Amino acid sequence: MTTKTHIVGLSKDELVAKLKELGFESFRAKQIWHWVYSKGVTDFSQMSTISKDSQALLAEHFSVARPDIAKALTSFDGTRKWLVQYPDANKVETVFIPEEDRGALCVSSQVGCTLSCTFCHTGTMPLVRNLSAGDIVHQVMIARDGLGEWNKRREDCLFTNIVMMGMGEPLFNYDNVAKALNIVMDGEGIAISKRRITLSTSGVVPEIERVGRDLGVNLAISLHAVRDDLRDELVPLNKKYPIKQLLEACKNYPAANNARRITFEYVMLKGVNDTDADAHELVRLLKDIHAKVNLIPWNPWPGAKYETSSRNRINAFAKIVNDAGYSSPVRATRGEDIMAACGQLKSDSERKGKVWLGDTPPTNA
Repeated sequence: MTTKTHIVGLSKDELVAKLKELGFESFRAKQIWHWVYSKGVTDFSQMSTISKDSQALLAEHFSVARPDIAKALTSFDGTRKWLVQYPDANKVETVFIPEEDRGALCVSSQVGCTLSCTFCHTGTMPLVRNLSAGDIVHQVMIARDGLGEWNKRREDCLFTNIVMMGMGEPLFNYDNVAKALNIVMDGEGIAISKRRITLSTSGVVPEIERVGRDLGVNLAISLHAVRDDLRDELVPLNKKYPIKQLLEACKNYPAANNARRITFEYVMLKGVNDTDADAHELVRLLKDIHAKVNLIPWNPWPGAKYETSSRNRINAFAKIVNDAGYSSPVRATRGEDIMAACGQLKSDSERKGKVWLGDTPPTNA
């Protein structure tokens, strides 16, 4: 039995080479790329510009099928979450957050995570494996499927942005993440601009310059503390790459400028990192960096030891940062009722308060 190659995740050059082995001319790769990434087809029989004999040959050797969706949930606020199950039975969560005139998809890069950040639910999972480029791109395609946006005009689409902020550390899976994002950014397919893609890292310093040089996407840093001793606890990766090294890499990030500032994510933990002194030190640390700050009210999960800072405390913190000239919006909590908010993702997804998409939950719910 022939093992089928999945087309999703192949680069254009790889697709041309694979097709050439079967005797196809190179222009067929462009046609297939268009059908897969611009039209979102999941069956070769839907490719009407390709002969039926060629469709049959392609179907014999290749696949364009989607992974299974184990669960699909929607929040009262419109946030949607898909639990994607890959052929090896591993699962990840992908979250779409709609706004009035746009929407961002939060994409995972690993099954599990090695970072063990103490405030993050995903950090309680062991790392199972890296996602392939195809696994990552499929999350984007599943969102397009769910939102029904394959054949809409771009200006009519709600799905406009991608944030690599889901499960896992993207820079511990750089090659696959980079390959996936290059596929997503390709103008003849999904065509999401690098200016609409943000990659979030907990601070894998040696890879940061590479992201800016090779991909040119927006950078977000999961900072969460202004002292090494506290960040060592909250983000254990800090023990390897402390704050000074991390900020130096940010100062030199090739894609940063006044128009495209690095986002520093800062989760607000009551009595831990939310004092006025912390805010003033954050301002001092960000000097000479094209930066903005995203303050994130901590989102609770079962068994966590933290509490969320009060709204008054968050506002006072934000005022200090704002007054120093750094934009510091407070991120609205979205999808909390379906455990889809920042820091809540975990692939077992056995949650309370679920709202199912469709009439009945799947049989494995």
